[in-house]
Amino acid sequence: MSNEKPKSGGHMGMGHNMSGEKAKDFNASMKKLVKYMSAPKYLYKLFFMLICAIAGTTFNIIGPTVLGNATTEIFEGLVKKINRTGGIDFDKITSILVLLIGLYVLSACFSFIQGFIMTSISNDVTYTFRKDISEKINRMPLKYFESRTHGEVLSRVTNDVDTLGQSLNQSVTQLITSATTIIGVLIMMIRINVWMTLASLCILPISMLLIGTIMKHSQKHFQSQQKYLGEINGQVEEVFSGHNIVKVFNKEESVIQIFEDTNKKLYDSAWKSQFFSGMMMPIMMFIGNLGYVMVALLGGYLTIKGSIQVGQIQSFFQYIKSFTQPIQQIAQVGNMFQQSAAAGERVFEFLEEEEEDQFSEKAVDIQHLNGNVEFENVSFGYNEDQIIINNFSAKVRKGQKIAIVGPTGAGKTTMIKLLMRFYDVNSGSIKVDGHDLRDFNRSELRKMFGMVLQDTWLFNGTIMENIRYGRLDATDEEVIEAAKAAHAHHFIMTQPDGYQMILNEETSNISQGQKQLLTIARAILADPSILILDEATSSVDTRTEIRIQKAMDHLMTGRTSFVIAHRLSTIKDADLILVMKDGDIIEQGKHEELLQANGFYSNLYNSQFERAQAV
Repeated sequence: MSNEKPKSGGHMGMGHNMSGEKAKDFNASMKKLVKYMSAPKYLYKLFFMLICAIAGTTFNIIGPTVLGNATTEIFEGLVKKINRTGGIDFDKITSILVLLIGLYVLSACFSFIQGFIMTSISNDVTYTFRKDISEKINRMPLKYFESRTHGEVLSRVTNDVDTLGQSLNQSVTQLITSATTIIGVLIMMIRINVWMTLASLCILPISMLLIGTIMKHSQKHFQSQQKYLGEINGQVEEVFSGHNIVKVFNKEESVIQIFEDTNKKLYDSAWKSQFFSGMMMPIMMFIGNLGYVMVALLGGYLTIKGSIQVGQIQSFFQYIKSFTQPIQQIAQVGNMFQQSAAAGERVFEFLEEEEEDQFSEKAVDIQHLNGNVEFENVSFGYNEDQIIINNFSAKVRKGQKIAIVGPTGAGKTTMIKLLMRFYDVNSGSIKVDGHDLRDFNRSELRKMFGMVLQDTWLFNGTIMENIRYGRLDATDEEVIEAAKAAHAHHFIMTQPDGYQMILNEETSNISQGQKQLLTIARAILADPSILILDEATSSVDTRTEIRIQKAMDHLMTGRTSFVIAHRLSTIKDADLILVMKDGDIIEQGKHEELLQANGFYSNLYNSQFERAQAV
């Protein structure tokens, strides 16, 4: 295959494609998340969850006041008993405690419902994001995937979406309950004593200052953590997929070193983000303890004066704890939102990537097309300032076999990508039966094509299922006929389970040539109008090549075929040979004509023939 594709981020273990990412915009990301979750299917759930969260928190807030009443009742009963004027009213205390248990049971019920709803929402958001990403992938241009590692794309679907779902699940609920708790507790504290409330509120400015400072420093580290996590995924995916190549070239140490460098960066960013996150709790606890001391001194003074009751002091201490705790939780929520923003922006960046135009306003019907193809003054470059195909023209009639030959980097595979409309031409046009490719719906256009590539792709499934992938509604009999036409039936029947044998990565009794025959059977079953054969026999032995060539000859019968080949001996019978060099067609004609011209093709063919003779 020619190598004239844009620079890829797929180099073994490097993963440098993300190093130039811009800093994350927290406000913009959160606005997008809020807008995303403002859909009607989420709003009613969020509203009901909000009611449950407020109700559960409110019942929980009333608890300390009721418990304080029980404490006061016990204290006053003890005083009466000491003064011999009465005793403890256990019936009243029992009724108070029953009321308290009822409040806490109701609080727990509402909290359970609120947690259930929020889990449902976060799972729904995660599911929808993954669905949107999956659909987005099918609408994105090939150049996006050729300029990034597979691991980076996978990271958007796995790590980023998971991080987003988990942080939303925890942060939204925590934010609502914490805010409700702060407001409710503040009201209850003021109800007990204004001066004690003011004394305890003195800690708030210090707390907010510290929270703001820590969040400011932690945001960049959470962003770096997500970034390097994506790089790690890309490196692991690449190294494992090319593990045998790493071993062949003894690059284990190099790969390990590259991984360790990125892993060290991930460790540093994760350590710093977690360090700042972990600082909040001990700092807030220290400030909260200072508040306890201030309130204890003032409460003792007011009790001596008879301004408040003993049970109210106990309630107030519980409220102080309930007041400082949600402040700490909001600080933690701040960190969760930082994670949500970092992960969310990466997901939204992917969802907002440029898409291919899938449909044409004047879409051409492919039903009655014959397969005549015309390249008319085509110019193309992956980068506009680097044109690699210059003013290319050719006419191909239905049923012709067109061979495209030339040295590596000449532009052969690029021509196929243009024909399949993986890329659009910079200027000129490519037409099928007189219709510009841009006038077809992409999915309809690609139904006309069948491809057999050098790199066979078989998924984890039976042989029958892999062949049927060419046409999913095909019957078993049609699949078997396609296999026979591809000269694959015999070797299939020699397998332990025949057509029901499972193919997977561990399948070792299927050779490369046999895999190629299965892909040809798949193409025969699809019955396309135009065929593309890209180096289909370059990685097999001569005997297997003959079998594959017979299968391909059967496949090409009556179909317009484009064949890319390095072995010029396989395309002698081509109706037209296009000889490419540096993106241009420098010669075209039949095999004998080109040999007689004694030009570039002749030199190329003779050099291969001489090498074959030498061998």
